Amino acid sequence: MAGVFKVPKPKNEPIIDYAPGTPEREKLLEELRKIRETRLEIPLIIGGKEVKTDDLGECRLPHDHGTVIGVYHRAGEEEVKAAIEAAMEAREKWMEMPWDHRLAIFLKAAELMSKKYRIYMDAVVMHVHSKNPFQAEIDVAELIDFWRFNAYYAWKIYGEQPEYSPTGTWNRMEYRPLEGFIFAVPPFNFISIGGNLPTAPAMMGNVVLWKPSRTVVYSNYIVMKILMEAGLPAGVINFVVGNSRMIGDIVFKDPNFAGVHFTGSTAVFKGMWKAIGENIDRYRTYPRIVGETGGKDFVFVHSSAKVPETVTAIIRGAFEYQGQKCSAVSRAYIPESLWEPIWEMMERELNTIKMGPVDDLSNFVNAVIDGSAFKSIVRYIEEAKKAEEAEVIYGGNYDDSRGYFIEPTVIRAYDPKYVTMVEEIFGPVLTVYVYEDEKYEETLKLCDETSPYGLTGAVFATDREAIVKAERILRHAAGNFYINDKPTGAIVGQQPFGGSRASGTNDKAGSWLNLIRWVTPRTIKENFLPPEDYRYPFLGE
Repeated sequence: MAGVFKVPKPKNEPIIDYAPGTPEREKLLEELRKIRETRLEIPLIIGGKEVKTDDLGECRLPHDHGTVIGVYHRAGEEEVKAAIEAAMEAREKWMEMPWDHRLAIFLKAAELMSKKYRIYMDAVVMHVHSKNPFQAEIDVAELIDFWRFNAYYAWKIYGEQPEYSPTGTWNRMEYRPLEGFIFAVPPFNFISIGGNLPTAPAMMGNVVLWKPSRTVVYSNYIVMKILMEAGLPAGVINFVVGNSRMIGDIVFKDPNFAGVHFTGSTAVFKGMWKAIGENIDRYRTYPRIVGETGGKDFVFVHSSAKVPETVTAIIRGAFEYQGQKCSAVSRAYIPESLWEPIWEMMERELNTIKMGPVDDLSNFVNAVIDGSAFKSIVRYIEEAKKAEEAEVIYGGNYDDSRGYFIEPTVIRAYDPKYVTMVEEIFGPVLTVYVYEDEKYEETLKLCDETSPYGLTGAVFATDREAIVKAERILRHAAGNFYINDKPTGAIVGQQPFGGSRASGTNDKAGSWLNLIRWVTPRTIKENFLPPEDYRYPFLGE
């Protein structure tokens, strides 16, 4: 039996608003309570089997770090090597599985996440990542979108065939998975990234070693269980938690290493790239290196901008999920003529924001992810309090006695290259620089040159010439550029996400551009009537 199958073109997953009085809200609160009261034991998953090492780590709530909701088993060298072996054993069978059956597994996972596990998964993400219900909901919905849209893009890639075959020949293109296994290393901040990094290569026929962030093992494990329920064969994705340096050392020295799918810090990614280079002679093929590594994202305001729109975008962009998004607004350039009205409204609005644990749904801001992040962010705040080139004009308070809470903080920099205008902080800290209106173009160039990153950015203006000028000068400053909108919240299928410079390889998650990195094409030409004489016409007498 055969057919030319087509993956339905998806639509973005609708968002649950969890408004007061809705049954979804009551169910969410119940799931939050159950998670707090249950202690989950999380094994490694190697070759489809649960593996327990008794080397345990704890899953603690960022907003209530005295509460342990689970323990996870850490892998040693033996388990890491076993996971690679399991992946390689599963490789041929997975590669030979018809593409439509491969993709069907992930489409089923999307349905399970959307229908059966939706509210539970939202509650898991709220607790584990310390997100309010809206931030958790858009995160879970994004993973559903990744699975549906990636399946669609995979079908489109397979359908991309040579346009022309002369009479007597047939030209074809085969999209083969890479020769080896993929190392998927997601960050703590998004379950959508946690679930996408291992599954995007797997959709294209690759096998994967998945190493989740230690702080969010719990939510990543639930995704792994959903994939298994959807029918993911044993060994295709192996779930391994452990010491990053130890795992990386084993992976990057393995001859079957074929690629890394990474989101995290620039320093870690550079270290990976260096290790791959040092081991290049070991590999069967040149590995694919795909990474997204953060940003120093900006909002640039022109004097023609509207104040309420600008303020709303800055507050949401900077302080949603405590600024722990690689796309979060971390610096803002504001003209002198608008500084007073913008700050007046911003300060008024910031005073209405509530901060606290996730099970109080009135809280807009929750906790940062762990003690290490807390200390790093606080260091920037304390330095700004003492600096001559800057001052803390809002917030600056913090408390880790129960949870890792840091107030939304605004720093005004008088030096446009003060450290908090340059370095990625990854917390609820916004730095503003007020520029002279007549120096709009000059300050645009300053914005472009200040940070090594190039991930997201936005311009606010009603003057079209000002918008055009910003778009041109900031061409390489942001891989995702927004006009009169906050530079966060990219949607799969609408704004493929990624940046260059120190922000990564810009392989655009949420588009075919990412999936094409996980295949190695083979051109096939079939000649139906091969020639029987080597002589060409020009050789005639």
